[in-house]
Amino acid sequence: MKTLLKLKVNGRIFETAVEPQRTLVEVLREELGLTGTKQGCGVGDCGTCTVLIDGEPMNSCLVLALEAEGREITTIEGLSQGQKLHPIQAAFVEKGAIQCGFCTPGMILAAKALLDRNPNPTETEVREALAGNLCRCTGYQKIVDAVIAAGRDLAGEGGEP
Repeated sequence: MKTLLKLKVNGRIFETAVEPQRTLVEVLREELGLTGTKQGCGVGDCGTCTVLIDGEPMNSCLVLALEAEGREITTIEGLSQGQKLHPIQAAFVEKGAIQCGFCTPGMILAAKALLDRNPNPTETEVREALAGNLCRCTGYQKIVDAVIAAGRDLAGEGGEP
């Protein structure tokens, strides 16, 4: 039996009927068409499905869609403003932190949660914040550099890490 679900995603309200066992990643991708959130391992190990729920990074494959009702959900689609990339997205492009791109949305959202709390993190703090997100392509250093550069940009400092 389906239940009517009202979700606030990227500042917009969406209503859809879902079965109780549907995960948030499934609803975001299949019902709402927000395919930037990737379905990876399905057990919370890889971080490709990371979204922000009330500002905190969460694996959307482990959250039932019904549990997300009444909470603020941010996906990668909610960061850019039209064609203008969010500073974190721009730093990932500039620093070459994107290879295949599969892990990128989750990495960027985990980075956003960190930079919202601490706009000037150390390399160790960045690595700890991204520890739940796996990348098979970049070796992580470019990702860490991008997060540090984005923090400086957001803080208005500019410059290179």
